[in-house]
Amino acid sequence: MKYLEQEVNRDMEGGDEAGFSTEQLEHELSTVQQQLSHLPADAKPSERAELQTRLGEILIDLRRTDEAFELAREAFDALIADEQWEGAVQACNVMFLADKSDSLAALGQGVWLAVTFPIDPELTVAMLQHIIDETPADSDGAAVAAAVAHYVVDMRAEGKQRDNLMLFTGHMMGSVARRHSEVEKQEQFDYWLEKLELNDPAAFLPRMRNVIDVMVQEDWWVDREAIWASLPE
Repeated sequence: MKYLEQEVNRDMEGGDEAGFSTEQLEHELSTVQQQLSHLPADAKPSERAELQTRLGEILIDLRRTDEAFELAREAFDALIADEQWEGAVQACNVMFLADKSDSLAALGQGVWLAVTFPIDPELTVAMLQHIIDETPADSDGAAVAAAVAHYVVDMRAEGKQRDNLMLFTGHMMGSVARRHSEVEKQEQFDYWLEKLELNDPAAFLPRMRNVIDVMVQEDWWVDREAIWASLPE
């Protein structure tokens, strides 16, 4: 699993991507910079933005977070303009990992896009995992994020990816239940789900919007109403 493995590797290796050395990361950085500089003048803005996001990912692993955030923020606008929703979520992920003053707003907008559009469900789960990691143990927000992750996988994933992600989000739900309410047994888990209405998408999806609104406040970089209006019924 690409996105979730990246996060585990960063935690285990103290930030280096998959344990790569600084020299390896610098080499990859140079390679992507060359690709960016060699783009033709008529290249689509989203093509440039995708390379900028990749540069941002490498810069995060090199702990050059100011540069990473700036590149990802610029890429985000270009990707949104071209309706490249998955790429925009990847840019939000870079901005969140940069740990800057606007990183929480970036995460909220990334999660909103990741739930609204049928992007790679693993990326959606990875973004929701960030909310769980950033939320106090007794907060309902983490429980809601876990429920949404499980629901998205159930609705969108297929085949082996679905099997792997359903197992992952099932463990995610169990972990959140334990830290939230000291849930250890199945009957306790079932009661916890019902009490928090985590088995009802009509209840937990609006609560997810509330969580996102708290994260973003008034600092929205997308026109949500225009996006909603463009979606099919």
